[in-house]
Amino acid sequence: MMNMLEEAVVYATVMHQGKVRKFGGRPYILHPMEVAQILSTMTDDLEVITAGMLHDIVEDTDGTLDEIEKRFGERVAKLVDSESEDEYPGEDRSATWQQRKEGSLLNLRKSRDVGVKMLWLADKLANLRSLSQIYSERGEAMWSELHQDDPQRQLWYYKSVAEALELSLNRTGAFKELIKHINFLWPDTFDWEKAVYHEYREVSIEGCKLIGRGAKGDVYRYDDELVIKVFNQNNLYQDVERETTLAREAFILGVPTAISFGIVAVGERYGAMYELVESDTISDFIAREPERVDEYAQLMAGVAREIHSIEAPEDGVFPDALDRIQEYIRGGVAYEDERLAKKCMRLVNALPECNTLVHGDFHTSNVFMFEDEPLLIDMDRISRGHPIIELADLYYFYVILGEDDPSVVSDFMGFPYETANQFFDCFLRHYLETDDEARIGDVKDKAMILCCTRMIRKVRKGGVTSSEARTVIERCLERIDDLTAKLDTLEF
Repeated sequence: MMNMLEEAVVYATVMHQGKVRKFGGRPYILHPMEVAQILSTMTDDLEVITAGMLHDIVEDTDGTLDEIEKRFGERVAKLVDSESEDEYPGEDRSATWQQRKEGSLLNLRKSRDVGVKMLWLADKLANLRSLSQIYSERGEAMWSELHQDDPQRQLWYYKSVAEALELSLNRTGAFKELIKHINFLWPDTFDWEKAVYHEYREVSIEGCKLIGRGAKGDVYRYDDELVIKVFNQNNLYQDVERETTLAREAFILGVPTAISFGIVAVGERYGAMYELVESDTISDFIAREPERVDEYAQLMAGVAREIHSIEAPEDGVFPDALDRIQEYIRGGVAYEDERLAKKCMRLVNALPECNTLVHGDFHTSNVFMFEDEPLLIDMDRISRGHPIIELADLYYFYVILGEDDPSVVSDFMGFPYETANQFFDCFLRHYLETDDEARIGDVKDKAMILCCTRMIRKVRKGGVTSSEARTVIERCLERIDDLTAKLDTLEF
């Protein structure tokens, strides 16, 4: 009686019968056989190796996932599905290449199944072996025969795959070989050290206190002197490296921040260790002493003015904050109302070029008090840009985000929504150094436009099928319509 893998070899051979590879006219069945062989160097898991034998059945034959599940089981079917790209019936595969790759990469980054990652590694390595051989024979002429004939887009894809696999599989010979082929086809893409054994220090956060939560990860108190930021599953090594670099550059320029001294592995996620002696956030202080909210708002306003006075170097280390705002508009308002999107974009693009810093995630849970001095964390969004962008972020965090559900803000900040509103009002008065209601209202109006673009983007990313979601979007669109009609600048 045949075992699972032997049956898969027979089944795949029948399903791929008559098919040949794009280059060389070799029988297609040799590719899944190669993938299965590569997998056998990484694991003894028969289901994973079997999935390697079957990984192209759904995409390239009449076979279905249901049939694979019936024959080989649910896990094998799920593994095969992880490698099966979305189809766009009636559209040319060259035209849909980018969409298909982006969708499949997103699935890879979300997966916590090391079998999925092994399967991806084996398939991409087999492909790159073939490409390297053909490139050696034909050179640049090779690219014109692929669905995606731009070698830089191909580089983006294979580089993205390698980065997504690195933490889990960098110890394997297959990963090292993958890096070598990428560097052969696109010289100097990766540091050659990645092609040799590299081990990240592994740490556990079991029992560690959660002290902060952000868009890209959570911050834990590791011990009396250290905190660790654990990045979300879809963050790559380059994201962590980028944030630690930004933190270091910001510190050099005078931003009061903790410096990372190492990237670590936390299970299947990356982490960055920071030296930060046991201390509390300003959110903690406000939660304990809400009657002193004005004092803490004044302190935060002083820190903000300090950051906003620091000139960024002209070396391109710090990104332009406008890029993020423009993405909010393109990814939200533009889908709802192109006319309003153009109005928003005109106002944003008319902001004067500003080469001073903004933190980008400036709120009381990201500022610690150490020996009566504030210390910032979460530097992944620090950039150069106009201060209105920072003020809009604050307005969003403390007011707009909680309009429909105040608990969203109170849970995030650790103090009541009413206190959050009070904090923002006090902060703005201290930042602007005025009690002039007209001036304060003007700045709020300008910040509101940016808040609404961000909120629409947030809701759309979460899905807009519910009536509650549509209500939020319509309210934001109405505000944008009213405010763009009366404002001709976002400067203040």
